[in-house]
Amino acid sequence: MEELAAKAGITVRTLRFYRERGLIPPPRREGRIAWYDERHLARLHTIAALLERGHTLSGIADLTAAFESGRDAGEALGLVEPTEETPVRLTPEALADHFAGEVTPENLAAALDLGYLAVDGEEIVHISRRLLDVSAALVREGVPLAAVLAAGREVRSHADALARLFVDLLHTHTSDQDLARLRPLAKHVVEAELSLAMDRRLAEGAAGP
Repeated sequence: MEELAAKAGITVRTLRFYRERGLIPPPRREGRIAWYDERHLARLHTIAALLERGHTLSGIADLTAAFESGRDAGEALGLVEPTEETPVRLTPEALADHFAGEVTPENLAAALDLGYLAVDGEEIVHISRRLLDVSAALVREGVPLAAVLAAGREVRSHADALARLFVDLLHTHTSDQDLARLRPLAKHVVEAELSLAMDRRLAEGAAGP
């Protein structure tokens, strides 16, 4: 314990306090000997980084609980292996930097439930670089992360319906071998229709009541 505390730059008393609060996982025990490893040191570095970013110990404990209740990355990504999206690995503090002040236990739980985030040891995996970048950009523009996640859930339901429509259409009129080749056509239709719909909505707003 003394060696771990020294490596982390904290006192043994602080380390014991973190352990009692459940901020670090219990050590591996062999008889009366407790073994700490790099996983514990990484967690202590994460705690220090989050404290520097203004998180309280109580908030970090809540984040840790939500974090550890999330699906394993292999399980989450294995459900639907991305074919066009690039997963992104993040430390908890890097995630906090992307969404300054918005990484709350509630938002973390919502992102885990949506499948945007998964857990891999001490790292967080976001399923899509594009979704991560867009979400962060919206938060920087002043949109609360909770609202971004709520919109993401609604978009997901519409996207599932559109995917079902196109797959059924292609199943009915083409062979199964053509599905992957014709997939870009579905994306082009959705992008064009969304662009036209945005034009209509913006025009309605400009016209006023």
